[in-house]
Amino acid sequence: MKIIDYSADRAKEIADLFYSSVHAIDSSIYSEEQKKSWAPAPIDYDKWSERLSFKKPFLLLINNQVAGFIELESDGHIDCAYVSPKFQRRGVGTSLLKYIMCIANQLAIEQLYVEASIIARPLFEKFGFSVQHENKVIRNNVILVNYTMNKLL
Repeated sequence: MKIIDYSADRAKEIADLFYSSVHAIDSSIYSEEQKKSWAPAPIDYDKWSERLSFKKPFLLLINNQVAGFIELESDGHIDCAYVSPKFQRRGVGTSLLKYIMCIANQLAIEQLYVEASIIARPLFEKFGFSVQHENKVIRNNVILVNYTMNKLL
């Protein structure tokens, strides 16, 4: 397991990971309709490539495969944090979150914040993030629930 900086040759792999991780969520948590709105098919690889070149996520690799990724913006915003269904329950999310907390401390970021999905909320709570409020986000005319959470460093 190692964490590396973003590399453009990983863009397709990251987009596929995002799509598969959303669609692997139990339908009792997010419905099929919600998952299709959140991560539509077909995957727009050009859009993902452009986004990733700007966001520059940190990637956690296992056996040279992207097992997860996380994005940290300069203001402390965690925009994306996803783990491949193939590598869940192996400490990938925990390792990525610990890593960006260290980076945030090095950059003197005083607070981290995230809009966490229902499924990600427990991980952030484990690291001391507090729910500020529940959000209802509309994507493609479908309502998705997430939580604005923050943590002072």
